[in-house]
Amino acid sequence: MRGDQLARQWRLIQRLTRSHYGVGLDDLAGDLEVTRRTVYRDLDALMYAGFPVTSEKRDGRVFYRLYESFELGDAPFTADEVLALAFGEDLLGILQGTVFHDSIRSAMAKVRASLGPELTAFLEQLRNSFRIQPGPHKKYDELRDVIRVFNEAVLEHHTVTMEYQTGRTGEVSVRDLNPYRVWYKNGGLYVIGHDHKSGEVRTFAVDRVREASLSERPFDVPEDFDFDAYTGSSFGVVAEPPESVRLLFEKRWALYVQEHAWHPSQEMTPQEDGRIELRMEVGTGEELTRWVLSFGSGVRVLEPTSLAESLASELRATLARY
Repeated sequence: MRGDQLARQWRLIQRLTRSHYGVGLDDLAGDLEVTRRTVYRDLDALMYAGFPVTSEKRDGRVFYRLYESFELGDAPFTADEVLALAFGEDLLGILQGTVFHDSIRSAMAKVRASLGPELTAFLEQLRNSFRIQPGPHKKYDELRDVIRVFNEAVLEHHTVTMEYQTGRTGEVSVRDLNPYRVWYKNGGLYVIGHDHKSGEVRTFAVDRVREASLSERPFDVPEDFDFDAYTGSSFGVVAEPPESVRLLFEKRWALYVQEHAWHPSQEMTPQEDGRIELRMEVGTGEELTRWVLSFGSGVRVLEPTSLAESLASELRATLARY
């Protein structure tokens, strides 16, 4: 079947990529669990598609390998890098409507054109076999100009004047911002910088910016501003003082929790009864509260007490509505 053939050729590419000195025909047949004749056909198919397969004879045996790179203009690409381009296009959906999306699509179209029709067709078949479905994300179709302004402001170190709508109250205010970074996280674009109105470094959601204009006023990013340190204690995107958090998840959630990287500071301790304890050093504000609530009765807050009380209050308020 064509699907089996494609999967086998994908494995063959990976095997050849990992070997710098070449792989013998018998070894390839053994790895793929097929006959030597089938390996011959797959090698021919890859060479026809444009993959740089080469062979050399040593001690009476023939060894196959891939050249280290494709020459696309002056830029060399490895086989894995070309394959990654074929699969990565689905990831662009989360940035649709932005200059990032359009520019990367244009660049990838140029790469495909450089590969030739046979290799392009082969990669398209692979892409259709391995699909990436981005999770929930915000839409930026109508915010091209806003994103462009922030990009220029970050690069040129110029203050931005913006109309910003606060998420909690819906109030719109005009404020000046010295943007330090444009940041993508959790399905959304954010800008971090010095907010003139509050006099603090704050994070703003780009999709809540109604208008933005680039001023002629320059600014300097403080030498002591450390993006990683600023965002390190955030569970989501809001910077908050870190606290020691301990959560005990019931057995039915244990595997799911273990499978994910929730925060760089996390430590997990399996319990004898199948439950799992998760420790983190994070802010304990609304973002963490919403996340913990998503597990319902499947989790218990061991510390801090303030987080447990906040959750209990929220649950009582929810119950009162029903």
